[in-house]
Amino acid sequence: MKLVNFSYQEGYVFKFSFENGETTQVDLSDLIKPHIGTIQLDTARIDADWGCLEFNDGMIDIEPKTLYRYAIKK
Repeated sequence: MKLVNFSYQEGYVFKFSFENGETTQVDLSDLIKPHIGTIQLDTARIDADWGCLEFNDGMIDIEPKTLYRYAIKK
């Protein structure tokens, strides 16, 4: 399930919209805090081809399937 839109909220909290229309707000700290410092959170972007969330110019990414399962908790 590709990520189509996101917005940064605060801390490690993001709001996500997926290609199926589902939207959710989730704290990603458990998933990314060991790899991404708070000052790097503003490097977040969507990879247009893969639909994943990436940081630091693609050096760190979360594949869409993993992000969707984590965000939607299914």
